[in-house]
Amino acid sequence: MASFNKVILMGNLTRDPQVRYTPNQTAVADLGMAINNVWYDKVSREKREEVTFVDVTAWGRNAEIAGEYLSKGQPVLIEGRLQLDQWDDKNTGQKRSKLKVVCENLRLIGGRPDGQGRAPSGGGGGGARPAQQNQQQPEMDHAEQYYDDMPSGPPEDEVPF
Repeated sequence: MASFNKVILMGNLTRDPQVRYTPNQTAVADLGMAINNVWYDKVSREKREEVTFVDVTAWGRNAEIAGEYLSKGQPVLIEGRLQLDQWDDKNTGQKRSKLKVVCENLRLIGGRPDGQGRAPSGGGGGGARPAQQNQQQPEMDHAEQYYDDMPSGPPEDEVPF
């Protein structure tokens, strides 16, 4: 039987990323996301909102980027897979489980918090440079140059709808 495990989420971070390193120096970041779903109730004609909270774990370069560029409240797009963690509760002895997302790709949405242009992934709206006529922009580091050169999406003639 075939299987497919793919998740795409866009929401806001509920806390600053917590980056740590494994003994072999691999970066790991724990992220919390809030994803809002807004709709109008046809019967009461009221606006309704539902918030889903999701825990995300990023590894390697994705974890380093999250720790360097993301903070609480910022929007982010995460592509990844679902993973079920299971353990025995030390206090009660009961079996516990938690479904989380393992990040395989992350994309920063919107501008930088300091207002200095696009996010490193080049994705999303916002992020226009402030009007500064004769001031020299600071040099970008290697990672920023790499991400600024990446295309932000498929060409318009390849959009599937």
